[in-house]
Amino acid sequence: MDYEKQIDAETWDFIRKTGESYADGAVALSIDEQRDNYDAMCRDFHVARPAIVQTEDLSANGVPVRHYWAGDPTRTVMYFHGGGFVVGGLDSHDDICAEICAQTGYRVIAVDYRLAPEHKHPASFEDAWTASQWAFERFSSGLVLVGDSAGGNLAASVAHHARGQQTSVLGQVLIYPVLGGDMTTGSYIEHAQAPMLTRDECLYYHQIRSAGPPPQNDPTYAPLQDSDFTDLPPTLVVSADCDPLRDDSRDYRDQLQAAGGQVQLINEPGLVHGYLRARHSVGRARNSFERISVTIEALGQNIWPFD
Repeated sequence: MDYEKQIDAETWDFIRKTGESYADGAVALSIDEQRDNYDAMCRDFHVARPAIVQTEDLSANGVPVRHYWAGDPTRTVMYFHGGGFVVGGLDSHDDICAEICAQTGYRVIAVDYRLAPEHKHPASFEDAWTASQWAFERFSSGLVLVGDSAGGNLAASVAHHARGQQTSVLGQVLIYPVLGGDMTTGSYIEHAQAPMLTRDECLYYHQIRSAGPPPQNDPTYAPLQDSDFTDLPPTLVVSADCDPLRDDSRDYRDQLQAAGGQVQLINEPGLVHGYLRARHSVGRARNSFERISVTIEALGQNIWPFD
């Protein structure tokens, strides 16, 4: 794969800066070292919260969360951070959540779910579901579920599980999500050596997440394993074209479409996994983040912005 032609100079600068603190092969480090390096990398890209945004750290029935608000919000965004279910937390995506809050006017609840390998599946899903129920009950407003990478998996898992429950989900926005696709074909092979995320790293995160063989037919583990894709909320799926996870987004879009759902796929050309951190330095990433924020706001108002 000739990434020199596909990826522009701004994005290469982002890739190189990322590598200064979170180098290729980081999964070979100890878990503590991976987390330290990932946190350092996130700090390198962190920007100040917009001045209008206020925050408080709370417990959502035992799950640590960070509440962002500006003014008097009428909707709630649940944000689930990426990090392969192994790294990341409330600080790693703090500025992203603050900017979503400022741009949409909605409150944002960032969820500090338990991480593998100390806490195997279904711990992360259980925390995502517990926090979502808590937010719905506390704020009495519909939820827009948002997540990147592993967090996209959790957002979709909550959306699937919420069907028939009391929790009201207005929409979901999944950003380069890992959804349980076939790792022996398609983009997993085409982009096996992609910058920022390789197929071997995908396999590592897949294997470390569960105790024993990965679950089968369990949509709380892999939403693409569900047998029923009906009655899901309006959905935006955003993939990075230079990413082994790319086809998970396409396959999920196809399942929702076949079930008669309202879904839009945006595949971002020339972008790589983790590009949300580049939204202030890379034009393509900035434009994508704008599309994401506009869609979150629209879904919160029961508007489908893609007609």
